[in-house]
Amino acid sequence: MFKTNIFEDTEDHHIINNRGCFSVVEYTRDISVSPETAVTAYFSSQMNVRKKQLIADLKDGAGVIMQAGEMQLMMGNIMAKTDVRGAGDLMKKFVGSRVTGETTIKPVYSGDGIIVSEPTFKYIILIDLDDFNNSLIVEDGMFLACEDTIDLKVKARDTISSAVLGKEGLFNSNLKGRGVVALESSAPYEELLEVKLENDVLKVDGDMAIAWSGDLSFTVERVTPTLIGSMASGEGLVNVYRGTGKVLVAPVSRNKGISHPEKTK
Repeated sequence: MFKTNIFEDTEDHHIINNRGCFSVVEYTRDISVSPETAVTAYFSSQMNVRKKQLIADLKDGAGVIMQAGEMQLMMGNIMAKTDVRGAGDLMKKFVGSRVTGETTIKPVYSGDGIIVSEPTFKYIILIDLDDFNNSLIVEDGMFLACEDTIDLKVKARDTISSAVLGKEGLFNSNLKGRGVVALESSAPYEELLEVKLENDVLKVDGDMAIAWSGDLSFTVERVTPTLIGSMASGEGLVNVYRGTGKVLVAPVSRNKGISHPEKTK
């Protein structure tokens, strides 16, 4: 038996979100600093740049899949194994890791206890796949963890245009099933634009979509019917999401005039 204060709110850390077996703890301020780094740590905290950790509370033999190297500590009776089912599966995962930026082998933790991830300054977003019709495609490198009731695979682009011109990569991680997914995002959820489509279309100028329903069709198209018209409009090509589903867009952090002002000169 073990006891921990990780779920107890204090002046310096508190739980900011929980879904399924996952919780996110945020450190309001970083007090383990030196005089040289104190100023940076203070203003980082004021701008919501704070350390966060993902917590998985496992009960009755439940399990989670986690990005390799992200586990910081385990409390309780928890066993770890790999998600490799054989030599052929190992080769598929190796190829997948080369095209998505994810690690080849992701450990599966199961049992009764608590798992805590390594701290990160990025934002940890918890998503229930039920909200995305049980199929979610995420941008490369964002996967952190998910409940083991979810199947994680690599999905290739459906069309040459989306693969070559979409700037979303040739492949992406595709999560299917029932359960909760934890993603590492450069933008907080409060800053994301959520778009729900019902047999409709969303057109995005650039790679600002970070996650979308797997049922949506993704293509790259001209803004206007003609090439000359697209050139005259100054927009050119746009990423098009068509069908019924949901898209999460990071409209601010991906804006080159804000996040990379030097590129606008």
